[in-house]
Amino acid sequence: MSEPPEGNHRRGGQDVDPVFTALLEDSVEDLYESAPCGYLSTLMDGTVAKVNGTLLDWLGMRRADLVGRRRFADLLTVGGRMYHETHFAPLLRMQGELRGIALEMKTAEGRRIPVLVSSAVKYGSEGEPLLIRTTVVDASDRRAYEEELLRRRQDADRAREEAERTRAEAEEARRQAEEARRQAEADRERLADALAVLQKSLLPDTLPAVPGLETAVHYHTASPDQLGGDFYDLVAIDGGRWAFFLGDVCGKGPQAAALTSLTRYTLRAAAQHDPEPRAALTALNTALHERYTAGGDPRYCTCVFGILEPGGDGRTTVRLASGGHPPALVMRADGRAEFLHTPGGLLVGALPTAPFTSATTTLAPGDTLLLYTDGLTEARTGPTRHTLFGEDGLLAFAAEHTSAAPRTLIAALAELLRGLGDGLDDDTALFAIGAPASEAPSSEAPSSEVPASQAPGSPASPFEARPGDPAHPATRHPR
Repeated sequence: MSEPPEGNHRRGGQDVDPVFTALLEDSVEDLYESAPCGYLSTLMDGTVAKVNGTLLDWLGMRRADLVGRRRFADLLTVGGRMYHETHFAPLLRMQGELRGIALEMKTAEGRRIPVLVSSAVKYGSEGEPLLIRTTVVDASDRRAYEEELLRRRQDADRAREEAERTRAEAEEARRQAEEARRQAEADRERLADALAVLQKSLLPDTLPAVPGLETAVHYHTASPDQLGGDFYDLVAIDGGRWAFFLGDVCGKGPQAAALTSLTRYTLRAAAQHDPEPRAALTALNTALHERYTAGGDPRYCTCVFGILEPGGDGRTTVRLASGGHPPALVMRADGRAEFLHTPGGLLVGALPTAPFTSATTTLAPGDTLLLYTDGLTEARTGPTRHTLFGEDGLLAFAAEHTSAAPRTLIAALAELLRGLGDGLDDDTALFAIGAPASEAPSSEAPSSEVPASQAPGSPASPFEARPGDPAHPATRHPR
């Protein structure tokens, strides 16, 4: 066997240049002191016991000023200290570890540095807590990015509000000019026309065709004189996947329309940024809470957000999460009908943070997924209109239509809604997604909208003729 060239070493069967080896053999102390993030160790009461040079440079402080003299909480801003004492420290003691907590540290000159803090308790051989090890990551770039996003969203909100004011002023001027020479019924019809235009602006004109799938929607307006807050959409994202969502905002009228517009805008943006269903609902929760509830004007919505991942075998994986929305209904080709529950989802936007639960299912050829608003399940039935249709009624109806394709299913449900008449007190939206039972060619488009119906006895209007929008919560909210 030949010897390696002089000055080289063998490691793992290969020659290793000694200069390269020297570069890798930094001292542990140097790696700690010059790490790209801050490190510090504290006693259990928070007193700083050890800190690396990186964090000292960020804070503009000397090691002697910190070690044994200051506590970790002393390095935070006033708000950060309050959060540390009331949340961070108690949770750390209970859990032994916290990761990625956003705080602000204060430098010697008084400048604030946004950071992400992760801490872990080190325990002794008998399980007693000895000290706390903390990692600090500079989040200045992330903060700048978030602030820029916030500014852009605020600019969009202002532009949208200005457009709404301009449109409202124009409508009011037109209404006043017409009022002198029109009867009250003509005024009501013009108002219905105006509401139809506004309602249409909140919905996509058509749904895109999804290869290998069929979609259908239907929207039933309970009152032609009320602007609803339902919304839905279907959006193409990366890798052949598709995002869909359906929901219902609180309230009626122009304020509900503004909230619906912000909700659809946020969800479409979230679908392109991070289409994971729980992440999309979390982004929407943050946007609504910061825009409304945190300012003392609580507004929220219910929503179901999902991802379609068509496979090469004719089967489609569906992953979805729900925030206060009725459970989706899965109708199988073998005759089964079952709810796809996502328990624990809260109203979106009501709280600063809200947990959302995801669920996954697969649509085989002939299977259909149905999303709906609670206008359907809360419809009043029976001779006296005192019995709710309910989830049991919907499940029984679905059991009789498990072999129906999405368009056929939505048409059957639309006929059911027309038969309920004055038992419908709320708007009702339906959205069905299905995998065709066979690949036989069809003269119909794979994506369709079933024309919306009107309550018996009410005049036809463009508002009621709008096709489908979604939904409502499992947890009821004021309309």
